Amino acid sequence: MNLAFSLSRLDAALAIRDLWLLWALSWLLAAPFAARAAKRSRWMMVPLTVVGLIAIFAWNQAGQLLTRPLWSVPELFGWLCAGVVLAGFGFAWWARLTLGRLWSGFITLKEGHHIVDQGPYALVRHPIYTGILLAIGATALAAPSPLAFAMAAAILAVLVAKAWAEERFLGQELGEEAYASYRARVPMLLPFLPK
Repeated sequence: MNLAFSLSRLDAALAIRDLWLLWALSWLLAAPFAARAAKRSRWMMVPLTVVGLIAIFAWNQAGQLLTRPLWSVPELFGWLCAGVVLAGFGFAWWARLTLGRLWSGFITLKEGHHIVDQGPYALVRHPIYTGILLAIGATALAAPSPLAFAMAAAILAVLVAKAWAEERFLGQELGEEAYASYRARVPMLLPFLPK
């Protein structure tokens, strides 16, 4: 039995799928370690959950036209995309670990909540979304179909809307002046842009 390991024997698309599954599982398993919410916004995860469920249904039910690749993806490019997916999840996890018990999947005010502006939060105000969007973009490029790009666009729209809602909520709860100062210093989703 030959136990030699070779990247050429692996499929980058399957590796990307497995990265998504591992990330989702790790994200869910870490959820109980967050602090209790002191206040919760009515704008919840409903839109994101709906988009996710539609994505799962569409992926399984979509006809060949929607899932047919728009172009051929070279093996090396597929693996580069897998690396970008991994980097995106790494960035999102760095942000989640930086938030610690302040993290929530919902728009909430936690006990002892304050503006976090170190680590990835010094680069962008919503680094978890930045990491997820990086992973989604790389996934769509690795499996370039109309459905993949449509889902990436839908998730981008939902995360941008949620980021705006979070900013309004946090500005009201943590003080408009303090949050406005943070917004003036740090870009929303794309690091290294002019403020």
